Amino acid sequence: MAKPLPGLAFRNRFLATPDPGCRHNSGMAIAERLQQYPLLHMLVHTNPRDVPATVALRNTAAVVLPLAIGAATGHLAAGLGISAGALNTTFADQPGPYRLRVQRMLLAALAAGLAAFAGSILGQWLPALLAALALWGFAAALLVAVGPHATRVGLISMILLVVLGAEQQPVAQAWAAAALIFAGGVLQTLFAIAAWPLQRYRPERLALAQAFRGLADFARTDSVRASPIALPPSLNDLQALMFGAGRARGRAVEAFRVLTELAERIRLELFALAHQQSQPESAGLRGTLAEARSSSADVLTAIAVALEQAAPPQAQGALDTYMQSVAKIEAAPPSPTLGIAAARVAALGGQLRAAVRNADTAGSRGELRAQRAEFKLPAALRPANPLEILRANLRLSSPACRHAVRCGTCLAIALALSRVLPLSRGYWMPMTVAIVLRPDFGATWRVGLLRVIGTLGGLLLTTALLRFGLGGFWTSLALMTVLCFGYREFATVHYGIAVVCITGVVVILLSFYGIPPETSVHARAIDTVLGSALALIAYLLWPTWERGRERDVLAGMLDAYREYTAAVLQGDAQTRRDTRIEARAARSRAQASLDRLRDEPASRANLPRAEALVAQANRVVRAAMMLEASRGSTAAPSIPQLDAFVQACNAALREAAAALRESRTPRGEHSLRARQEALATSLADHQDAFAIALLDASDRIVDAIDSLLHVLGLVHSPAATQ
Repeated sequence: MAKPLPGLAFRNRFLATPDPGCRHNSGMAIAERLQQYPLLHMLVHTNPRDVPATVALRNTAAVVLPLAIGAATGHLAAGLGISAGALNTTFADQPGPYRLRVQRMLLAALAAGLAAFAGSILGQWLPALLAALALWGFAAALLVAVGPHATRVGLISMILLVVLGAEQQPVAQAWAAAALIFAGGVLQTLFAIAAWPLQRYRPERLALAQAFRGLADFARTDSVRASPIALPPSLNDLQALMFGAGRARGRAVEAFRVLTELAERIRLELFALAHQQSQPESAGLRGTLAEARSSSADVLTAIAVALEQAAPPQAQGALDTYMQSVAKIEAAPPSPTLGIAAARVAALGGQLRAAVRNADTAGSRGELRAQRAEFKLPAALRPANPLEILRANLRLSSPACRHAVRCGTCLAIALALSRVLPLSRGYWMPMTVAIVLRPDFGATWRVGLLRVIGTLGGLLLTTALLRFGLGGFWTSLALMTVLCFGYREFATVHYGIAVVCITGVVVILLSFYGIPPETSVHARAIDTVLGSALALIAYLLWPTWERGRERDVLAGMLDAYREYTAAVLQGDAQTRRDTRIEARAARSRAQASLDRLRDEPASRANLPRAEALVAQANRVVRAAMMLEASRGSTAAPSIPQLDAFVQACNAALREAAAALRESRTPRGEHSLRARQEALATSLADHQDAFAIALLDASDRIVDAIDSLLHVLGLVHSPAATQ
């Protein structure tokens, strides 16, 4: 093929107008290059918009209306206080049942009011304010161990303590200011609960419902010589929706994710049954398999309806009908074809039952039902008990405790510097520290840099607009409305854009308070740079690197997988359930550890091995989950070969976890393949569904564990494990 002329290539590349596809490919290439540099990629990375416009509008209304009413009635100062309180409580308006939403928002409003009062009083005595800020910052930052909602409350209280600490007031005025801020939070709460129900998790529920309806449609089809099942939403998109970055956490979300995995496994079983039904040697089974597929479609439809309505599934009748078909197949004269069919329908039955159970907790109502069940436990045994969580994290080995110490110390240092340095609005620096400093380096770097860029952009843009033609109150209020709405919409999409908007909102609020924008732009810009730099320096001086810590997290995941695998092979139903929940939690912790590792400098050498370990370990747990779906209430065969196999797997996984913690090569010979072959020989005469599934699962488990041990033995140089 002739090469293109250099001049023509130059013209095509630099002079011609590219088509949209070329622009798309160019953008893709830039994004792929940036992914090789995590610290740069996270600055331009955007998340899907997850705040409905109705929510952003009602949050904006709660902030803007007090100002408008205050200006119209001659009580602008009161309007400013209420508006500030509503603005601080905005992000406590998170999706969820109304009862929980009210609790969270009122708690945020109360914390803001108390912090405002404490700051107003203690601001008159700098040593007292420094000590209070250090202790308050420690306590508020420690709340990261409890969860995101508690973290928001802590951050709001830190900001109000810092801001009101710069406004020394008598007790009477301090109470009034705190009451107005609390009233603003209450107003935001009233707007949230007075609006039409948000229907929490609606996108997830509808996507899953569509997937299960697609499965039901395939199960009902007369054509059994079908191509692979095509669900209305692709399973790749469904996986991204449930497991992608930025997803929520909680009981309902866990149920959604389990349902997503079950949808994939049900798809495979339905396709296998359809394929077997189409085979000539299945003539005698064809009618029974058709009945089983039809009743499974009824179960899947009931699950879809339950997900659409956020209600418990009404599927017991369809499940009973399905189990009758299973009984017919199991009662038929044994044959190789029948044994395969029996294993398939039994596995599908276990998956359908699991889907029904999880659909019962998939949504806000299900989350409340799960919480009510949890409240029956003693307080000390509740998994989400915040006091027990905080007590467990009160040690320097805890990342949350180290973050709390860093935060309290940095806040006190920033406040002292703001009083010493000639800065006109000294609270801006400690406020920036409170916002920027995060438990991990990647988030601190991203938020700090975007905070500086966004603040500078917001200051310049809003000051210019107010200075040239938009200086009137109502015009400024209209601009503030737009910026407040943009802040709420873009906060989870891109932090830098959100900072531009919130900086503009604060500039306008201060202009209403009597502070001209152009007089403090320079000071605020310096404060933001210094505060962000202080937060980053503090992290670098006393870091909590994930590098090295990921070994303990991954070892904990291997221990959890080991216990779950043993429970599936030999444990009772309750043990299987408990160890499955812990295995899922351990997998989430491991994934979060990998995410933090990707964002750290000089951690790239550890990442490939960690990802390989997680991939191989997940193969173990997937095989165990497939085996559990086939087992149901069936008792495991009581044979010495199974005991020996379980002991060998236990020993191998325990040694893998120990080698990972101690950063060494695994020791000993575990003879897993020989144990599995002996187990397979002993099961040769067993034709039940669990025995057939056990043959396949044991082979997968051995292969995955051997691969896991191989990965652990590959790299153990000091450079890779420090």
